[in-house]
Amino acid sequence: MNDESTNFQAGLVGIGQWSSSHRIGFVSTRLAGTDGVSLETEKWAIVLGWLGNEIFYFAGDSDQSPQIAYQAPEADFGHPEIKHIYEQAFSRRKRSIDLTRKIHLLTAHLKEHLYRFVRQFKIDLLIVENALTIPMNIPLGIAITEFIAETGFPTIAHHHDFFWERKRFLVNCVWDYLNMAFPPHLPSIRHVVINSSAANQLSLRNGVSSMLLPNVMDFDNPPPDSVSDPYTSNLRNDLGLKSDELLFLQPTRVVQRKGIENALELIRRVQLKARLVISHASGDEGYEYEIRIREFADLLGAQVNFVSDIIQERRSQTADGRRIYSLADVYQNCDLVTYPSTIEGFGNAFLEAIYYRRPIVVNNYSIFAIDIKPKGFKVIDFDGYITNKTVENTEIILQNPALREQIVDFNYNLAKRYYSYTMLSRHLATLISDCFGEEIPDES
Repeated sequence: MNDESTNFQAGLVGIGQWSSSHRIGFVSTRLAGTDGVSLETEKWAIVLGWLGNEIFYFAGDSDQSPQIAYQAPEADFGHPEIKHIYEQAFSRRKRSIDLTRKIHLLTAHLKEHLYRFVRQFKIDLLIVENALTIPMNIPLGIAITEFIAETGFPTIAHHHDFFWERKRFLVNCVWDYLNMAFPPHLPSIRHVVINSSAANQLSLRNGVSSMLLPNVMDFDNPPPDSVSDPYTSNLRNDLGLKSDELLFLQPTRVVQRKGIENALELIRRVQLKARLVISHASGDEGYEYEIRIREFADLLGAQVNFVSDIIQERRSQTADGRRIYSLADVYQNCDLVTYPSTIEGFGNAFLEAIYYRRPIVVNNYSIFAIDIKPKGFKVIDFDGYITNKTVENTEIILQNPALREQIVDFNYNLAKRYYSYTMLSRHLATLISDCFGEEIPDES
């Protein structure tokens, strides 16, 4: 370890132990855009800010201001060297010496960046967002683990989806690294999971206890009305809809586990003119599935538009002058949300549909069945494939505005009880108290 790292460790004693406000650093591979991890990080940051903390960011790709963000290019899972390691690691069972050497070199490089980040922004608590959970960037996960082991740094590891939940990670030549760092078992780490199945598996596999803290939305503050906003007056036309078509929104990336074939079948079978709009791009799992969806839509004669270029987290403008709409704009202007996923860590799009008061069609994926459905939400659900009943219920809701309003209002009020920022703030305050102890009142 170099002198900078040694000096940093020597200065750890007493950091933040009795302060009422903490300097919190979020760490991830990417903290930008509309992916689930980035969106949940932003929600945590908002609530932690309300609780009096200062927020900073470490990532390979970040859309935060340089005044509060530290970017290390090799932390991004899309970096060429990291992508090469990923492709080699999960395509064979025996690791080459060169691959081991590359992992070690990048681990050391990223670890020094972590030391600099913590020193530069005087961080006293790390929150690691999925970088110790899913091995998209193996050197970063090891670097974080070694940093925590070397410093005993107070850390909250926020786990969204574990590697053992994804088939593509099960054939590999890096089991030693996966067992070491995804996630690590270290005394200064508090683990947070987003569903009960993950809590059970983490305990069984790693002997690690965790807090169950599901995804949230700001249900205490309803969204502003986007429908009557002049900015969205041409939204449907810009998304490629005809004047007599209903807008079915698929608010996910185009990856296989999203089950988009079922949304296409629903579009084809309802006795209404409708078009499926897919808001996100293919992402980190390749483009083969997008090709499959385009071909399947042609085969069915289902109308589908891929419009990720003009749907982003915030309103903006393309280089050629077209309007970019926020995801919130599209939610509020759609007629139905389709969510036919086969696997989800929790279900961000489900909560978003409830928040923007839209009816939703949901595949009965395991976490929905175990953690969400028992709370009593009124949705159009199906088990693995579209049935006549699915089609019938969809048509009934779309053709009965009064029933639709009754359902979406019921769902909103129910979600407010279980998935609000108020609930999140209570859990985060508990976690911080567990890291630093309760605040001691100033007796002066």
